[in-house]
Amino acid sequence: MTTFTLAEIAAALGVDAQGDGSLTITRVAEPASATAADLALAMKPEFADQISAGAAQAALLWQGADWQSYGLKGAILMDRPRYGMSKLSAMMDAGQGYALGIHPTAIIDPTAQIGADASVGPFSIIGAGSVIGDNAVIASHVTIAPRVSIGADALIHPGVRIMADTRIGDRLILHGNVVIGGDGFSFVTPEKSAVEQVRDTLGDSSGTRAQAWARIHSLGGVEIGDDVEVGANSTIDQGSVRATRVGSGTKIDNLVQVGHNVVIGTDCLLCAQAAVAGSTVIGNNCVLGGKSGVADNIKIGDNVVIGAASAVLSNVPAGRAMLGYPAVKMDTHVETYKALRRLPRLLREFAELKKTVSKDGLSG
Repeated sequence: MTTFTLAEIAAALGVDAQGDGSLTITRVAEPASATAADLALAMKPEFADQISAGAAQAALLWQGADWQSYGLKGAILMDRPRYGMSKLSAMMDAGQGYALGIHPTAIIDPTAQIGADASVGPFSIIGAGSVIGDNAVIASHVTIAPRVSIGADALIHPGVRIMADTRIGDRLILHGNVVIGGDGFSFVTPEKSAVEQVRDTLGDSSGTRAQAWARIHSLGGVEIGDDVEVGANSTIDQGSVRATRVGSGTKIDNLVQVGHNVVIGTDCLLCAQAAVAGSTVIGNNCVLGGKSGVADNIKIGDNVVIGAASAVLSNVPAGRAMLGYPAVKMDTHVETYKALRRLPRLLREFAELKKTVSKDGLSG
């Protein structure tokens, strides 16, 4: 167990410790369950009110908090304490305990290049011509196909599959059972299919006939920038001819699907169960809420926020917040939803008014 003083933690967060900086901290905890050796995470007043239920001597609080009024011996005050959680959690993370070095059960092709101080876990496979950067950590049961390039300081958790012709930058994090570079979902029929006709006519599928689907192989690979993280059981398909691309700094949650030929910009967030269909382009600094879906072959500008469970079916200009099915401007959706909730009452009032008019003999 790693131990820090309150002063050491504060210095790492770029601020000064308040009170007794020599207090020993071994963990972080919620205020109500914190022990004397824990740093209570009380980043809002409603959380700080729970400090008395625990035994914390120190807490992470907001700037200007009256820390002594909570009975604390020390505190760390920050303008944005949740941002401080980034460095704090990194300090306190003991990691997964992956062993250093190359495990004897790992299978590494003789033509693969493994960087300095890289680790490869039990039963992992690295294919011909692949390049693994310095200080990479590859856990157990990972498969890296031929012609894969991964930069320095990668952390690849168990069960990951990285297919051929994938190129990834530095400081990659892949969580369990991620698949990078699987074939795209591309199929075609000898004649115009019902799907194509419905797309053209917006509803009419008459005149089409049943046909077998012919598979289009994926040749384009995947290109991923630096500082990208992909959550458990997510998939990024390779492109048909050109690469599927994910920009630097983008973070992808669990159970996310990124289709073939998609281009995602830098510093985007894709939350759980989001899905992006093929050949769509997403700008920089975009956020896709949980269970949101984006149709194929559309463009989303920079700094767009897509609300949870929304379905984006057309292009979205930069800087817009979208919500609903189909997704519209968020304020428009909220206004529409409010009107929809009022509709039953309005219908009842209309029915009563109709009855009154009928009784008065004015119904015509």
